Amino acid sequence: MKKFTFLMCAVLACLLNANAQEPQFVSKEQQNRNVLIEEFTGRDCPYCPLGQVGVNEVTAQYPGRVFSVNIHAKSGLSPVSYPNLNTQYGYELTMAMAYESGLPAAFANRAQSETFHPGSSMTGIETDKQLSQAAEVNIAGQVRIDHETRVATIDVEAYYTSNSASEKNYLTILMLQDSILGSQNGAVEFNPDQMIGNKYVHMHTLRDIITDTWGDEIAPTTAGSLITKTYEYQIPETVGEPNGVEVDLDNIHFVAFVTEKKDGTVSKPILNVNELHTLKVKNQDFYPYLGVFDIKAKPSCSNLKPIVLQFINGGNKEITSLKYEMTVQDVTTQYSWEGALSSYSDITIEEELELSAGNQKVTLNIVEVNGSAYEYSETRTLFSDGWTGVYFPEDEDEFKIDIVQDKQGNQITWELIDSDNNVLASGGPYAALVGNGIKMHRTKVKVANNSCVKFIIYDEGGDGINCGFGEGYYKISDSKGNVIIESDGKFADMAYHNISTHEGNVSVDEMAKETYHIYPNPVNDLLTIVGNNIKQVDIYNTMGQLLKSVVCEDSMVNINVEDLQNGMYIVNVIDNNDVVSSRKISVF
Repeated sequence: MKKFTFLMCAVLACLLNANAQEPQFVSKEQQNRNVLIEEFTGRDCPYCPLGQVGVNEVTAQYPGRVFSVNIHAKSGLSPVSYPNLNTQYGYELTMAMAYESGLPAAFANRAQSETFHPGSSMTGIETDKQLSQAAEVNIAGQVRIDHETRVATIDVEAYYTSNSASEKNYLTILMLQDSILGSQNGAVEFNPDQMIGNKYVHMHTLRDIITDTWGDEIAPTTAGSLITKTYEYQIPETVGEPNGVEVDLDNIHFVAFVTEKKDGTVSKPILNVNELHTLKVKNQDFYPYLGVFDIKAKPSCSNLKPIVLQFINGGNKEITSLKYEMTVQDVTTQYSWEGALSSYSDITIEEELELSAGNQKVTLNIVEVNGSAYEYSETRTLFSDGWTGVYFPEDEDEFKIDIVQDKQGNQITWELIDSDNNVLASGGPYAALVGNGIKMHRTKVKVANNSCVKFIIYDEGGDGINCGFGEGYYKISDSKGNVIIESDGKFADMAYHNISTHEGNVSVDEMAKETYHIYPNPVNDLLTIVGNNIKQVDIYNTMGQLLKSVVCEDSMVNINVEDLQNGMYIVNVIDNNDVVSSRKISVF
């Protein structure tokens, strides 16, 4: 029996006035279709993680346009041991759509006559076909979840920008859950990045269907029609019998889509799909809380980082002012905001915060709302980029960017961007080579003094440019030949480096040699850095990921590197003026 109450009166009123209302959530502008990838999978399916890699790549390529749902219910490949990810609704979908298919199997907007392998190129091909088509209907909405009662109020709007081919369409709402830890056959071989320890992280997993399995009927479906529906849904404590999985309110989300007509039992194709905006709410006057809390994605060559904050009002009354604090390493900075934040809405603002390089725990406290004391606390871990300092004797200098491709040059692209995200230089993709080998591509670009730039290199294959098909690498040098950045080309899908330029006559490498003594190099166990004015030492891999960070209080610091894998690393020595000196070391 369904665990929801359909608010019939409200819906009837909406239907009677479908053409008279203005939408609250949905756009009235003509849009192209979004895509829902329904992926049939199972915990005992050895190749299913490969399919999830393929789907993850496509959803990452089109954020906010492509959505996916993992459906577990295939007999023999979807065990009922914990975590039992099977549902009755998943079984109905599987029996009707993928009963005769092997796993993994997928549809994109239910537009294909047969399933395709989600780990193949067909995922991208079929997705692109759907994304390029104009949508007859737009869909959007909001879910308000009361964490005390576990009641979700779901508002959905569908607006027709053109006529549907069918007089009746069907609205379907799914509840999905992320971050379910459990076993997964084939995970180590095909998708190790989605593992924590020996557990697989199951994402966008089907947990429930709020509507009928094949959707609730909606009409009229003519251009200019606005359909609104409201559901109240009691979120269960667990889903699955036996060995059910707890429904974590912080890790669920809702997807709504409209299908054209029923073909037997199945309603298809999907005309459009969207994820519904989810809010936490409480039945009280003021309930502000934190949504997005992150460093703004842009080149950063300073410890003063731009912080993006999203405040959400889950209470019943408008918020006109907030006072809040951010604390990192026992240093607290106070902030204030004034404006108009209505009930069940959000606002995004930008602040600045001093952060050292590396992973930093930052606590945000809301201490006052509309002039009255308030208590709210949230701690997040933010990754703050480090940077490499370069000294120019003139107003500008010329960077030489050397990209040494491997055989798969067609997978390589790169760009150099400034602090305003303007592209200063770019390159690739390059022609693939016949046989394993390498080929150099050199680009020269002028870079201004006292600026901050970011070099980013991408590999579409996800295995870098030195993975057995030729020993590719990349290097950036100044006009005098001083090496600024150098990498052995071993990274995954992307590597990046921030570079700060300063006025002066000393190169990074020269300054490091003159000011700091780093030994031994190569190093096996204990790395020693000696010099004056040392504030912090950071060690990065060639992908730009921070591996170690040590705060220094003496002229000598010892760092144990026994736990690092053999290879090349970048050591950044940061002085008390926040000037960064970089040296390459080898660990063996």
